[in-house]
Amino acid sequence: MQTYTIKRYHKDDYSLWNSFIDNSKNGTFLFYRDFMEYHSDRFQDFSLLIYDKKKIIAVFPSNIKDEKIYSHQGLTYGGLVLGKSIGGEKVRNILSDIIDFLSSRTIDCLYVKLLPIFYHQKPSNEFAFFFSEFGAELYGRDLNLAIDYNLPSTIHKSKLKHYEKRRNIGFEIVEVDDFSGFWNEVLIPRLQERHSTKPVHTLEEIHLLKDKFPESIKQFVISLDDEILAGITIFKTKEVVKSQYGAVTDQGEKHRALDFLFISLINQYREEGYRFFDMGTVTENNFGLLKQKEELGCEIYTQDFYRLDL
Repeated sequence: MQTYTIKRYHKDDYSLWNSFIDNSKNGTFLFYRDFMEYHSDRFQDFSLLIYDKKKIIAVFPSNIKDEKIYSHQGLTYGGLVLGKSIGGEKVRNILSDIIDFLSSRTIDCLYVKLLPIFYHQKPSNEFAFFFSEFGAELYGRDLNLAIDYNLPSTIHKSKLKHYEKRRNIGFEIVEVDDFSGFWNEVLIPRLQERHSTKPVHTLEEIHLLKDKFPESIKQFVISLDDEILAGITIFKTKEVVKSQYGAVTDQGEKHRALDFLFISLINQYREEGYRFFDMGTVTENNFGLLKQKEELGCEIYTQDFYRLDL
């Protein structure tokens, strides 16, 4: 017998869902419905709301594909989003009820990519513990590089030396609302040249998201003599700044423009009182990228990926 009531998300729950994310202990703006649904043509939503009587105590952002549930394939991270005062026993019972709910609907498997711990506004590790207890297996783990602003800066002295040398050469750093210059002149060509890939977000999608979340999504570019040399796209949550995209032109590499922009933004957000600067994951033993992020002051965290066969 289930302890709690579980229902699938419906568009009528829009305000209720967003309000819960606002007051959760581990929610971010990526879990708002407007963010989750900008690519709804590519993902079939299967998000869940969990009620204790008439009160929402947790939500589970997810999608369904081929009888499998994912949390959520269109998001960087996921898992169970929890109310601020919830206890461990309740989380275990919620997870048990979710497993029963999914099993009764002929779901084969549940995949979860966990929220890195530095996004927790309050410690929220209950889900990972009990998910493992129910038999979930760790099938992947990425290195996640981030700067903890509570610790002294550890930017490498060589990067600081080059930064100081270039402070007076005429760099101009600006925040722009139009992402077109960076996307078309820097990001798309660079990703195609280096990795034969494209940005996760199209230009139209990033403009849509910027319109929906103007204070959470920022675009900075660094120029010299009116030529864009590099840019960084920032996603801001309540306490964490994430560099979603960073790219540099060949000319920008000669001037170390991307490093200069990173250090400038790292300093800016330290002064603004943020807790962490997230530089994303490093995969496939890319030790060059790992070293670059470490020299910018990052420490290694992990993002774990779990699978539970139902």
